[in-house]
Amino acid sequence: MDHLLHVGLNIGRTIQGTNDGRTRNCLKVDALRPSRFLARMPSTSAAYRLCVHLGFAAARPLGALDQKTRRGVSLRAGAVARIVTWAAAARDAARPLAWFHAPSVGEGLQAQAVLEVFRRRHPDWQVAYTYFSPSAERFAQGLGADIAEVLPADRAGDVDAALEALRPRLLVFTKLDLWPELATRAAAHGVRVALVAGTVRAGSGRLRWPVRALLAPGYAALARAGAIAADDAARLEALGVPRERLTVTGDPRHDSVQARVRAVPPDDPLLRFGGAPTLVAGSTWPPDEDVLLAAFRAVRTRHPAARLVLVPHEPNEPALLRIERQAAALSLPAPVRLSAAEGPVPLLLVDRVGVLATLYGAGTCAYVGGGFGRAGLHSVLEPAAWGLPVAFGPRWRESRDATDLLREKAAVEVQTAADIEQRWTEWIEDEAGRLGQGARARALVTRGAGAAERSADLLDELLRG
Repeated sequence: MDHLLHVGLNIGRTIQGTNDGRTRNCLKVDALRPSRFLARMPSTSAAYRLCVHLGFAAARPLGALDQKTRRGVSLRAGAVARIVTWAAAARDAARPLAWFHAPSVGEGLQAQAVLEVFRRRHPDWQVAYTYFSPSAERFAQGLGADIAEVLPADRAGDVDAALEALRPRLLVFTKLDLWPELATRAAAHGVRVALVAGTVRAGSGRLRWPVRALLAPGYAALARAGAIAADDAARLEALGVPRERLTVTGDPRHDSVQARVRAVPPDDPLLRFGGAPTLVAGSTWPPDEDVLLAAFRAVRTRHPAARLVLVPHEPNEPALLRIERQAAALSLPAPVRLSAAEGPVPLLLVDRVGVLATLYGAGTCAYVGGGFGRAGLHSVLEPAAWGLPVAFGPRWRESRDATDLLREKAAVEVQTAADIEQRWTEWIEDEAGRLGQGARARALVTRGAGAAERSADLLDELLRG
């Protein structure tokens, strides 16, 4: 969930509420289960509703300080109205509707893989897709769903209005972004509620009191849950998912990244920015860029043909200017922005979003950002699917994929700029070793394929049931 909800949960940390009958309102939706079933279903607590209220109330003042939060507040303010407007014009009552939700782009890739299989199997269904982070807006619009919209606030009135407008038969959450008000109210009215690509890290705050108690009704509302691995299934059970509803289905992101790599044509213009010993550094933040640029300067003293493709996670103008100033201070070649580049350059600075997965294909090795600082490690599977050895910073332990790549000796952890210099130099000078690491990385992604089909099987079983 977005940090705004966590604000509310932290404010309400000392509050442990009980179920409130006021949440058991009846939706007047023709295709949904009658209200007499409501008493059997879990509902959220007064404490949870208070936390949500506080979290979203805090969003507006936070938005004054943070552009992303401000954009989220703006989008969410009109979400219900836009959903209702779309439903009035385009909701076909003769066709069932599946509602898929994922918080951001990374989880969206997991949802996309399952969604594509589901739509192939059920071409007559309409599909609604929602996201939480405003950074996923462009991604969501490209999925081909009948409606793609930001998720309304998890409040009873907003949830009721969205459910009444969409009238879904199936509601699918992705990874762990499960919203209890939506899950419980949907389940209470006969909507089949599921989770795909379910994963819970061992140290997740959701496993601790009082958060676990506040979120438990949502997990109890799941009719089926597909977990990435057995330990994820065990932790989902601890969160409240009944054991008999859990299945290990794997991670559909393996299917998603393979499909994206296969879809890149060999003559894609972005691939021409590779060649030579090119390191593609994806989804970087300032702490990553500090060590990368220092390492690049050192590598060039021994291998002047080395190239760096730098892809900031948020390529806004202040971030780009910071990198350009830092490169100048280190006496590096002036960065050339992708929007102005005509061919390979020593230091390419990517000022667009949505191109990273393709740009990895231009590299001979990769660095994935987020392992320095507090951002959290970004996806390491995209470069692995291209057959590249991967490096990342020291904060990787919450990433299952990073753990798996390290175990397969297909990735390396770096602690300093000197570490990056050493690994990059080794990849330049030992081609056989580099290719071997890349082959192991690709093999790991290949072995994980099939999770999207298994996840879709789970949804079909649920619908048949």
